[in-house]
Amino acid sequence: MDLAFTPEEQQFREDVRTWVRAHLPADIAHKVRNSLTLTRDDMQNWAKILGKKGWLGHAWPKQFGGPGWNAIQKHLFEEECALACAPRIVPFGPVMVAPVIMSFGSAEQQQKYLPGIASGEVWWSQGYSEPGSGSDLASVKCKAERVGNHYLVNGQKTWTTLGQYGEWIFCLVRTSNEGKPQTGISFLLIDMKSKGVSVRPIKLLDGECEVNEVWFDNVEVPVENLIGEENKGWTYAKHLLSHERTNIADVNRSKRELERLKRIAKAEGIWEDNRFRDEIAKLEVDVIALEMMVLRVLSAEKIGQKLAGCGGPIENSWQ
Repeated sequence: MDLAFTPEEQQFREDVRTWVRAHLPADIAHKVRNSLTLTRDDMQNWAKILGKKGWLGHAWPKQFGGPGWNAIQKHLFEEECALACAPRIVPFGPVMVAPVIMSFGSAEQQQKYLPGIASGEVWWSQGYSEPGSGSDLASVKCKAERVGNHYLVNGQKTWTTLGQYGEWIFCLVRTSNEGKPQTGISFLLIDMKSKGVSVRPIKLLDGECEVNEVWFDNVEVPVENLIGEENKGWTYAKHLLSHERTNIADVNRSKRELERLKRIAKAEGIWEDNRFRDEIAKLEVDVIALEMMVLRVLSAEKIGQKLAGCGGPIENSWQ
């Protein structure tokens, strides 16, 4: 298995590097480089810059307005963005809900929602977890009852990351209590400006409110906001999670933050401590090993192979 990049891939990297460094605002890069808090405007500004270039949906196929990049190109784009200290793309719209809309949404839904996601204009949130329904998503209780041409939604979501900025939220909702828990879940798109939606920030140990509770009190949601079929939401949720989890390794940010740690250690005068440098070396070995695994997966995906132990086809990276 060849883990080396081809000359064409190296040129692609150079092209991406040149563009990103020319268009990434210096004040935003400074905040990322020094782990300072990014505002909503910071994150959305970068999203709109990428959207104008057509790269916010960098994992999208051409038929939906994406660049149609392969797995290696997506990886190189992510790496150059990380090394340039660009903010991580907020994933809920372009990375999570967009693939679901592409795969299971109607043509009308695709035309309505995808352009705002691709441009970075519309901020999406994720409504999966509930109190008592975190890892066990099949036990969600937030209820959506159909009444005529709309659903009446009641219940709560929690740990909604950056939900205080959300304009739309995609939710797993309970539409039936018959049969297995998984068979009574639907996938619903909800306008967060709707009457009855309230967001309550959860203050974390660092004093920030990155996560939130979202409450639904008799919220009316049009039936046309249902993705796919009623009670088939579990299938769509698994599709979304398969995209989400391919980015968990996050090697690119790990490499960048390791370099930041070295800079801090040198500035604080502890770099000459051999025991400290031993620990840094261990971290570097872990990151390199993880990077090799990522490259193996990308190499296999590029030629359409499976990796031993993966238990199935390699999913396309959503970032």
